Amino acid sequence: MAVSYKRLWKLLIDKDMKKGELCRLAGISTASVTKMGRNGCVTTDVLDKICTALECNIEDVMEIVIDK
Repeated sequence: MAVSYKRLWKLLIDKDMKKGELCRLAGISTASVTKMGRNGCVTTDVLDKICTALECNIEDVMEIVIDK
């Protein structure tokens, strides 16, 4: 199983927002955004801050991809 943040990147494009703006708006570090860029693990606190800042739900930001 793996995590994919493609939905987050699509959402940022739709909102015409850059990753740096997301960091400032959500109060998260660039290291967290870098981890998500590599589909790595981040804390639920980071995900909560992103969802709150973008006024969206968790499924709008990430999805679990099952390996085949």
